[in-house]
Amino acid sequence: MGIISPGFFGRRRRDVPGLPPGQHLTEDFPVLSAGPTPRIREDEWEFTIRTEAGGAHRWSWEEFITLPQEDVTVDIHCVTSWSKLGTGWRGVSLDTLLDSVESTAEYSMAHSYGGYTTNVPVADLRDGKAWIVHQFDGSALAAEHGGPARLLIPHLYFWKSAKWVRGLELLRHDAPGFWESNGYHLHGDPWREERYW
Repeated sequence: MGIISPGFFGRRRRDVPGLPPGQHLTEDFPVLSAGPTPRIREDEWEFTIRTEAGGAHRWSWEEFITLPQEDVTVDIHCVTSWSKLGTGWRGVSLDTLLDSVESTAEYSMAHSYGGYTTNVPVADLRDGKAWIVHQFDGSALAAEHGGPARLLIPHLYFWKSAKWVRGLELLRHDAPGFWESNGYHLHGDPWREERYW
C-alpha cells in the first residue's frame, strides 16, 4: 500500500526565486512511498560501493559516522511538482566516499533497502553535488524520509535521492532504475523539466 502525505498539491507561483518551472512551494515535507517503510537499525545498516571491476568498499554505521560530516542547506524538488526551499541536512559527501574508490565508471545505480533503485551519472555525485545524509533539521532522519540514511542529490528531482540507501553500483553503461523503467526521465533535471521519457 502506497503512502501520500499532505503537501502534494498547491498553486504554482512564478515569482519565487529558486523555484523551477512547473513547481509549487510547500512548507510540509510530503512523503510518497510505493510500499511499506523499511525499518533498518543502525547496527544493521551498511553502505557499499561496488566498482565496475567487481571490487567492493564497505562502511558500517559506526565507520560512516566517523567520516567527515557536512551541514548543507539546499532546495529540493519532487517530480510530483512540490518544492521545499532551504532544507537543512547533515551527512557525508559522496566525494569523500568515492575518493577511496578506483573506478572509471561514468554511471551508477543506487540501491536501497526494500529493493528500490535509481540510476545517476557519476558526474552528478561528485564536486559537492551529493551526500549520504542521516540528519534533517538537526534531528536523526525519520524512517519515512529514508532514515537511517538516504542519498541527497538536490539538483535532480527528489526520486533520485534514494531513501533507505544501502549502496552504489558503478556501471560502464547507463541503465534505468525503478521509476526510470516506468517512464520517468533517465536524468531528472528540474530546471529542464526532465520528468518523463
